Amino acid sequence: MNTTTPIAAALLAGAALLGGCASTAPQQSSYSSQEQNMGYGTIDSIQVVASKPANSGAGAVAGGLVGALLGNQIGSGGGRTAATVAGAVGGAVVGNQVEGNRAQARDAYQISVRMDNGDYRIVTQDSVYDLRVGNRVRLVDGRVYRY
Repeated sequence: MNTTTPIAAALLAGAALLGGCASTAPQQSSYSSQEQNMGYGTIDSIQVVASKPANSGAGAVAGGLVGALLGNQIGSGGGRTAATVAGAVGGAVVGNQVEGNRAQARDAYQISVRMDNGDYRIVTQDSVYDLRVGNRVRLVDGRVYRY
């Protein structure tokens, strides 16, 4: 009985589920409460920070699948099982490396805003467009907009 087809299908379904969990939303730092999602203030500073996206794990899963399928083609009996496991592990390592190399570091902007009520907010976003230090701004849902 050939059990590799159901195993491969299960691994592929798992890879699809894990791939859907990846997030590319910009990170923000704020004191989160409903009333603090919007406010007005003045930009104190803008700093460029490098942000490297985290690996989602999809590369490791896909590499593990390919490695297991290729390893399963080698040998028979216990040798085939060992080759399948070795292929899965090796493929996962290679897949994770490939995904890490493809995820390029991007510049992000850390914007410090002195709010009208005296609080400070630090927001990290992917662009500043026409924002400059000293601009009056509006903070809405973790993004800074010129006011």
